[in-house]
Amino acid sequence: MPDNVQKPAAPVRFHVHLVSDSTGETLMDVMRASVAQFEGVEPVEHLYALVRSPRQMEMALKEIDAAPGLVMYTLVNSELRRALENRCADLGVPAIAILDPILATLSGFLNLPMSSRAGAQHDLDAEYYARIEALNYAIVHDDGQGSNLEGADVVLLGVSRTSKTPTCIYLAHRGVKAANIPLVRGASLPPNLASLKKPLIVGLTAQPERIVQIRRNRLLSLNEERDTDYIDDQRVRDEIVEAKRLFAKHGWPVIDVSRRSIEETSAKIINLLNKRRQA
Repeated sequence: MPDNVQKPAAPVRFHVHLVSDSTGETLMDVMRASVAQFEGVEPVEHLYALVRSPRQMEMALKEIDAAPGLVMYTLVNSELRRALENRCADLGVPAIAILDPILATLSGFLNLPMSSRAGAQHDLDAEYYARIEALNYAIVHDDGQGSNLEGADVVLLGVSRTSKTPTCIYLAHRGVKAANIPLVRGASLPPNLASLKKPLIVGLTAQPERIVQIRRNRLLSLNEERDTDYIDDQRVRDEIVEAKRLFAKHGWPVIDVSRRSIEETSAKIINLLNKRRQA
């Protein structure tokens, strides 16, 4: 690299310890969403899930001692909280109870006490089983498989590498039953697709350059270096044009996923579902 060209700065790495009496999913989501707001940082994640006894807490504290850093926690047991907070104070590291402000505000607003049950948000309620059912549905109806499209909440259509499968899996975790069907030139679609009543049918598309890039990376991961129609620029453009014509013909909503994350695409689909239900 020439001397006059500035080298990219190395990422700032720091330890972050996530201590939870439940699965730790909430902590992980909050931490990653927060860190994403800062450029050039790289957290070294330490997760301690299902910490519900003094022995389990002591094991977590030993690791915090060995690699001090930011501590984030969700704990309802007062003795465990006190042990964690005291050790963090001794080490001089910040400890953040991420749900405390929200729970305190809710408690005051509702004029109700908190339940103080560890992992209360993960009770095996009807919503939990709905998510499991949706996940099973997504797996069975992935990539044009399965036969019960009328049982879907959403059916996604799109050419190869438009993130159909991961979007369906993410939607399933939100309790939405989603099937996906690939658009392949020369291949016919399910004959009853246009006549479906219950599901919302959504077309996924992307910029041709983006599709070609993803497909090339996919082939390289499979140690396939030969050029094929699968990554031919004009062929991909034709695929996308044909897909858009199909979507327009049936009046199906279209989402361009080129610069959208899976979460953003799913949020857009859920908004479309809600509008349809309200209408």
